[in-house]
Amino acid sequence: MAEIVPLSEAVRDLVRDGDVIALEGFTHLIPHGVGHELIRQQRRDLTLVRMTPDVIYDQLIGMGCARKLVFSWGGNPGVGSLHRLRDAVEHDWPVPLWLEEHSHAGMAAGYAAGASNFPFGVVRGYEGTDLAMRTNVAWISCPFTGERLAAVPAIRPDVGVIHAQQADRAGNVQLWGISGVQKEVVLGAKRSIVTVEEVVAQLEPRPGAVILPAWTITAVCVAAGGAHPSYAHGYYDRDNAFYVRWDEISRDRDRFRKWMQRHVLETSDVNEYQRVLRDREASPV
Repeated sequence: MAEIVPLSEAVRDLVRDGDVIALEGFTHLIPHGVGHELIRQQRRDLTLVRMTPDVIYDQLIGMGCARKLVFSWGGNPGVGSLHRLRDAVEHDWPVPLWLEEHSHAGMAAGYAAGASNFPFGVVRGYEGTDLAMRTNVAWISCPFTGERLAAVPAIRPDVGVIHAQQADRAGNVQLWGISGVQKEVVLGAKRSIVTVEEVVAQLEPRPGAVILPAWTITAVCVAAGGAHPSYAHGYYDRDNAFYVRWDEISRDRDRFRKWMQRHVLETSDVNEYQRVLRDREASPV
């Protein structure tokens, strides 16, 4: 059953150096707060898994937390490249980074297989692409039709991480709005951390919502604003200006390091990060 604990405690107890960890959330509910706590606690040699790695993975990579990235698209959405990711791949800074690239459909199939306790997922993709020669897929024949299909290994991270809007006092979680593979990453992971905007006495059912029962989750942590700069539907909007600023901040190693020192390493939690961000909004570095 899920325990409701402080985020720092959850990361300390559940994430180890060398773990495979997936921080998922599609467009909104991206768990930036957990990523910052991983940086504060100086986790190293992580294999980072995410369908669309963006700013938080740029930060984790730039701070030396990662040794490998498993992904299907990487960039600063709506802006351009991830400069810390590029620096790690092109120049081994701050440490070398290995890449395992998939298609979106391939990773979705891998997550679904992990959640279902199957060894692999099956897709019609990869055929005729150089991606098939450079990534971790195998070819199988359909036993009924003989069709050649791509098999993608199940994604079963050591730690699955998501952000959601609400949990109740028993640790049941509800998220709504655009959903990606949040449910699958929690169900497929050995351990899981779910940060939420708030804990309520009782969850109010919402049309199209995803419900994760407490028995599927290891730890629930209150982290109001923990999805920033992405948005939490019904709570706050996407901070589009931040994504634009990040493009400049992350281009230069020294400027990046100073920003991370000021906003992450010198803050103790999500609340202090938000306060520092507000106080220094006019001068982000």
